[in-house]
Amino acid sequence: MMLIKVALLLFLLFYLLPLGVSAALYRAGGAVTEWWSADRSSAGLLPPAAQTPGAVVRVFAAPTVRWRGIFAVHCWIVFKPEGASRYTRYDYTAWGEPIRMNGFEPDGRWFGRVPEVVFAADGLDASALIPRMQAAIASYSWRNQGDYSPWPGPNSNTFVAAVLDSVPGIRVSLPPTAIGKDYPYDGRWLRRTASGTGVRLTLGGYAGITLGWVEGIEVNILGAVAGIDLRRPAIKLPGLGRIGMRGPDGPGVPMPAAAS
Repeated sequence: MMLIKVALLLFLLFYLLPLGVSAALYRAGGAVTEWWSADRSSAGLLPPAAQTPGAVVRVFAAPTVRWRGIFAVHCWIVFKPEGASRYTRYDYTAWGEPIRMNGFEPDGRWFGRVPEVVFAADGLDASALIPRMQAAIASYSWRNQGDYSPWPGPNSNTFVAAVLDSVPGIRVSLPPTAIGKDYPYDGRWLRRTASGTGVRLTLGGYAGITLGWVEGIEVNILGAVAGIDLRRPAIKLPGLGRIGMRGPDGPGVPMPAAAS
């Protein structure tokens, strides 16, 4: 009986309470409800492609549309090969063909919400990543109409996680609010993490646990993730995301200055 009480208390503190706080912040912040008229212009997080000769890779995340932004973010991938004059953006969406290329500004606001940079690589590091990422996008299995499922996946975050998994040793972890990142897109319920520093067990995306140096300790209950970041001390909470020490993921290449 005592064990059950402790489990319920932990669930309240680390799952229900953070979601309640996130809902209150969402309401107080006056979040956009009319998604069709929301701002999707550039947030100025990327330098002009024509003025950036080197290769660029970015992974962005922003709170998703309407009330779902209380607990989930939408992730997408942007890259530019060396010498290219424009960026290419890939999203995985619920409308049209799931894999959507250049449907939005590369660093655009996601229906009014400014994205954050989850991963950044430039120059030679980016050049080495791009071919493998392109191959992973081209071979992604869940690419047909009707394949998209907001929960537990495959969704936008499942797609980005699959692409990152195609690059062994990439030192990045998607936000804990990237619901769907743990969905077993290739049918493997137990696998090494993308960073190669740990393992992930997922029960169809409905529950699971991740242990890794880059990913930290994450416990997934119905898609909501709570945990601890070991490498850069922080806690991870449903709805609120990562709270603690911040630092750039990736190979350590300085990011170019964003356009003003």
